[in-house]
Amino acid sequence: MTPRYVRIVSLPMIKDRISQILEQTTIQAQEEGLIPHVALPEVVLEHPQNPDHGDYASTIALKLARSAKMNPLNIAEAIAVILPPIDGVEAVSIVHPGFINFVLSNDWLTRQIDQILNQADRYGDSSLGHGIKLQLEFVSVNPTGPLHVGHGRGAVLGSTLANIMQAAGYSVSKEYYVNDAGNQMGNFYASLWARYKEAVLNLPAEMPPDGYFGAYMIELAREFEDEKSKVADMSEEDAKAYLGQLGLEKMLGKIKSDLVRLGVEFDTWFSEQTLYNSDYFEKVMSLFKQDNHVEERDGAQWFISTGLGEDKDNVLIRSSGVPTYFAADIAYHHNKFSERGFDKVIDIWGADHQGHVSRMKAAIGALGISPEKLEIIISQMVSLRRGKESVKVSKRTGDMITLAEVMDEVGTDVCRFVFLSRSANSQMDFDMDLAKKQSMDNPVYYVQYGHARIASVLRLAHEKGIDYSQGNVSLLTEEAELYLIKQLTMFPEIIEVMAKTFEPQNLPYYAQELATSFHNFYEKCRIVGDDEQLTAARLKLVEATRIVMAKALRLMGMNAPERM
Repeated sequence: MTPRYVRIVSLPMIKDRISQILEQTTIQAQEEGLIPHVALPEVVLEHPQNPDHGDYASTIALKLARSAKMNPLNIAEAIAVILPPIDGVEAVSIVHPGFINFVLSNDWLTRQIDQILNQADRYGDSSLGHGIKLQLEFVSVNPTGPLHVGHGRGAVLGSTLANIMQAAGYSVSKEYYVNDAGNQMGNFYASLWARYKEAVLNLPAEMPPDGYFGAYMIELAREFEDEKSKVADMSEEDAKAYLGQLGLEKMLGKIKSDLVRLGVEFDTWFSEQTLYNSDYFEKVMSLFKQDNHVEERDGAQWFISTGLGEDKDNVLIRSSGVPTYFAADIAYHHNKFSERGFDKVIDIWGADHQGHVSRMKAAIGALGISPEKLEIIISQMVSLRRGKESVKVSKRTGDMITLAEVMDEVGTDVCRFVFLSRSANSQMDFDMDLAKKQSMDNPVYYVQYGHARIASVLRLAHEKGIDYSQGNVSLLTEEAELYLIKQLTMFPEIIEVMAKTFEPQNLPYYAQELATSFHNFYEKCRIVGDDEQLTAARLKLVEATRIVMAKALRLMGMNAPERM
């Protein structure tokens, strides 16, 4: 039978305990005169590139060498000689030119299996962000067209980061900022009206110069054919506004549908127009003026950002009286921090917003909000290809390839994994041929097959009626077993690193490493065999691996298949 386990609160990571003891010992070495009294840098542990050098390594001696005017090897030896025993650490060694390396004990490693089983789906969670109210704003595409793959990448980055930050203890709110005001919406309304006149009313029409010329606008216009009689009784301006509003709602509906299909949902859809309807925009602009950050030139109002270190000033209100996108964004961010009280805000923007970052931080600083509270991640472009061939247009429409078309072809799990597989600031090549491949060459298939293989082992144990709840994990001594356990113990570290750096690309990489470790264990160690005690111990390891693999997939917003 499958065992049941009681959940417990997650424990401090051994990495943190070693760091703390190493810091205390370094201070002691200074107090005892073994090394000079100099400022102590942060004690950081890393995983050595060469596993023969241990499980963790510290460069504290190397960092102290210059200010202490002492050989780093001598510093490392002075610290190591008084380093007390550490539970879970089997050996400490000094490696040229001054690394202090730590090897974990097999006994500690095998004990972690029961910790994972006890914590179950809470394994890896932490209290890093306890009490911090965090807002994640992402996608926020103008509702003037369908989502493309670049938008999909930002959506997956945002939703996965939200999952990670929640696991790290943050109170997370996911938000989509709907740009339903300003010039872009005016161009959208005019474009839809022109296409409606042509496609439905059979009248000549001229598209606005900055209009939306995609084939999707013709399709959208035809969706409102039943409105013909109602439109006939309206003035042209009223008809344009009426159809424009219907088009906006329809386009937002399509965007929401695509995002839900991608596994992305939001807590809040914030309308830009509400900033104007509630006079909030005027309130924020008046704050700017009170602090002498605004200057009028040629009828326009400018943010004097050069006074805050920017290269140039920026227009807030055009001479026509129409606010810029930047001005609305300032009011929106003031609302996030001052009105709704978020402690931290993370925005994920497209590559075309790169130049907007520093001036946005300058603006919130001018409003008395610490720029450090705002983190902006730029999501770079995605290029589609089939093998070596670049894919730029849709075969169906001859227009841009939409996110929906890519999901149709490769599936949502593949989209999510691929979009996460590179850092946000790196441009991405998305090979759709590889993405559809049902083989170990495909990293998505490789990882999900790992979970399916785990499920098959546990099904076999269930069918045989094996109760492995009392399995003695100390029997696990094979290299493949211990290496797999080490991969499992790294999971809490991975979550904490991602929560600190806002880099979710570590998750698919970790999932591949974990899958590799399990496949290796599966091939080298017979799990269900004649030795009942060893079988029970190995099944506990399999169950622990299932917990971690399933959670990694869940954090990425992917399915954890039982069969493949």
